[in-house]
Amino acid sequence: MLTCADRTVEDCLAVLETVADLGLKHIGFKDIGQPEPVLAELNRRIKATGATSYLEVVSLSTESARQSARAALRLGVDRLLGGDDPGAVVAETGGRLPYYPFVGRPEGHPTALRGAASDIAEGCRQAEALGCAGVDLLAYRAVDADPVDLIRAARGCVTGTLLVAGSIASPERVRDLKAAGVDAFTIGSALFERRFSPGKDSLREQVKDVLTALD
Repeated sequence: MLTCADRTVEDCLAVLETVADLGLKHIGFKDIGQPEPVLAELNRRIKATGATSYLEVVSLSTESARQSARAALRLGVDRLLGGDDPGAVVAETGGRLPYYPFVGRPEGHPTALRGAASDIAEGCRQAEALGCAGVDLLAYRAVDADPVDLIRAARGCVTGTLLVAGSIASPERVRDLKAAGVDAFTIGSALFERRFSPGKDSLREQVKDVLTALD
């Protein structure tokens, strides 16, 4: 994700150019931080690399989520993430692009996740009933439960894609996610703040180390 602190980074177009040749197949950005014309150009360039593009909704209000869903359609992104009112977003998009809502009770900014494993499971079942392609789980932003317990609860309910977002800041966490059966994860701030591989100042080296951790 070309994002830091839940915002698309200011120099997102230039940053994309620095990592575009690393073979990334999935690249995304948030719906805040940059004006829509910049996001439209960013989306175009992501697709030009051959990668799948993602927009993640940051706001947790229903109306803002609807606005972001409309923006996603205008931008032409491949997939839409986030938002905690999946019914409203699905109604807005009409099923025209794969959608992965937040589950549980996200709140605040940067977003924290409230709720027990049972709440996560219920959110996953609701998302499935709405025809969502999967869910976006803020497991490591949890404040009421163990992140791994939430991942297990979601994996037991989701037949689509289980995506974990937020605070994936080490190779160990990547390996833990893989072992737990997670299909995908997002990573942004840990790269831009050089926390994934401490001591490496280059963003390219941070991204390379994420790719290595996937092997």
